[in-house]
Amino acid sequence: MLLQIPPQYAAFPAIDATMNGASAILLLVGRGYIKRGQMAAHRAFMLAALVASSIFLGCYLYYHYHVGSVHFQGHGIWRPIYFTILISHVILAAVIVPMIIITLTRALRERFDKHRRIARLTFPLWMYVSVTGVIVYIMLYHIFAA
Repeated sequence: MLLQIPPQYAAFPAIDATMNGASAILLLVGRGYIKRGQMAAHRAFMLAALVASSIFLGCYLYYHYHVGSVHFQGHGIWRPIYFTILISHVILAAVIVPMIIITLTRALRERFDKHRRIARLTFPLWMYVSVTGVIVYIMLYHIFAA
């Protein structure tokens, strides 16, 4: 089965992967700033990560509303590998959205003790979702695209 994407939507998967990758980088840099006690820089990078993730989500929803689902073309051992990554990515993507909102709200309200507690969980899950988003894109649109 050949992967057919209407030309007006063809750029969206790459935009999505770019936003996921940017989010991961911004998260890492932001975490580095807070470890060095640079709160203003930390805030700026974490808000930028939120913007990148929000752009991803908007583009993702728009693309799949118009294109529908795209089927994985890989075979053999790659199918369970792909679907394990995809399923964990989708489940954690649903879980991470409210966690990000809670983490952000606690920071904006300057409830840093509670912010820190949830951020310790939010950060690795958000990183996982961002990185696996890029991996899913590469597997779906490049490695195994027919």
